[in-house]
Amino acid sequence: MKLIAAGFSALALLVATGSGVQGASYSVQNVQFPTDPTFTQLLGINNAGTIAGFHGAVTANGFTLTLPNNFTPQNFPGSAQTMVTGINGAGSAVGIYMDTGGTTHGYTDIFGVFQTVDEPGTVFNQGLGINNANTTVGYFALDQAGQTGQSAYSQQNGVFTNINALLPPTNQNSQAVGINNAGTIVGFYLPTATTSIGFLDQGGVITTIDPFASTFTQALGINNLGQVVGLYTDTGGAQHGYVEANGVFSSFDPPGSVNTTINGLNDLGQIVGFYTDANDNVIGFVGTPIPEPASFALLGAGLLGLKIMLRRRHGHERA
Repeated sequence: MKLIAAGFSALALLVATGSGVQGASYSVQNVQFPTDPTFTQLLGINNAGTIAGFHGAVTANGFTLTLPNNFTPQNFPGSAQTMVTGINGAGSAVGIYMDTGGTTHGYTDIFGVFQTVDEPGTVFNQGLGINNANTTVGYFALDQAGQTGQSAYSQQNGVFTNINALLPPTNQNSQAVGINNAGTIVGFYLPTATTSIGFLDQGGVITTIDPFASTFTQALGINNLGQVVGLYTDTGGAQHGYVEANGVFSSFDPPGSVNTTINGLNDLGQIVGFYTDANDNVIGFVGTPIPEPASFALLGAGLLGLKIMLRRRHGHERA
């Protein structure tokens, strides 16, 4: 996944529905910065609803966000650009920064303490996901542009574990993008220059993730329920987001999207990502599940039962 940069502002709101997990729908809220409404990416969300992201089409500036419009800047000290790519339950973050010399690094912000996280001896790194144990995932590359020799890894306390070695020998490039509290990792690898396949790494056992038999799929986020989000391209070349739960894939696109990426989700089923509209603006979004009709039916049944109980009680009191 190539992360691009994004302005700083408040929220523009849009409520709509789309196809969600196993037919569920979402209330969708667009996120744009008023001073630069053309480029915002939302990349991770924790169970408290705190969101990781960045803005600025020319210069990337990281932030965390609590809805509706409480933005907190987060930039690696002394960096030229920063992207916040993931956030855990404690609010600790993982991300990417570029130094003033043009080198790209991974980093963590653990309770306000910033630390560079780079595979030793490498020239390009990106940190992309973090769990509550502060284990991070990401990748390194063999050139400073980050295009060749991409190798997925996980990291904790400066100890790196190579995921690339677990993937099929056809793999040319790989990235680890999300990790949950059980240590299950999702990402993707490229068997050819034009195809991409999602993967799930559970204790060293690799399972491929390939919604709708797409030739280009990326798994980008996983929650503690094992639900996975990402992107895929259809046979016409259009890019869509997807949500997977219990092996069932559902496609998702916010209203007005030309192409969609879903980057993260929490245990409440809220999803975050970004899409490109017809004017080539990159717009962040938050999708909150709308209760199924069955849920409303159960709620109605509960209220009916309460009314019957109240009637009986009042009748008894009158007697």
